Amino acid sequence: MIEPLQIRRFDDLQDYETIWQMMRDFVNVRDANTPDELWLLEHSPVFTQGQAGKPEHILNPHAIPVVQSDRGGQVTYHGPGQLGGDCLFDLKRRGIGIKSLVCQIEKALLAVLSELDIQGHLQDGAPGVYVNQEKIASLGLRVRNGYTYHGFSLNVDMDLTPFGYINPCGFQGMKMCQLTDFKDEITVKKVGALCVDAFTQIQP
Repeated sequence: MIEPLQIRRFDDLQDYETIWQMMRDFVNVRDANTPDELWLLEHSPVFTQGQAGKPEHILNPHAIPVVQSDRGGQVTYHGPGQLGGDCLFDLKRRGIGIKSLVCQIEKALLAVLSELDIQGHLQDGAPGVYVNQEKIASLGLRVRNGYTYHGFSLNVDMDLTPFGYINPCGFQGMKMCQLTDFKDEITVKKVGALCVDAFTQIQP
């Protein structure tokens, strides 16, 4: 029987590379009996380049640091007002593959938007969640020994300007949006609580 999903909330802004190392340490020591965890946090401003990332998609980082990550996908931006969700899951125990997990994460994020009366949608060939053809949530995962880490980022109430310094997720001219474009008085903390509910529901 699978243990309940453990939720870990981080206060204050978190350094990306510090959290990245913590995730790798977690994966290194976990075993078949370790409960899965969902880490909810906000990062200090940073661009992260995924394993498939191409340098030309970083147009001008200005003073924002760029980190070469081991997650999947291309370049994206993380910063205050964006909810990060790191999914430390055991695929073997869940009996699914990475593509199925991506679908489950997208489904959970769509459920969060629905709770806020926002109509989200998916796009073929471009993982993530969109509203009115604009991207509101990005996904990027890494699998090692059947265990996942990294996860999703959901734009809540942030400065979207740095997305204009890159081709988000490798797509030139991709427009980004956030929850406050559609809903007043929404906070990262409130959205985090909705994510806990949604991600608990997707457990097998």
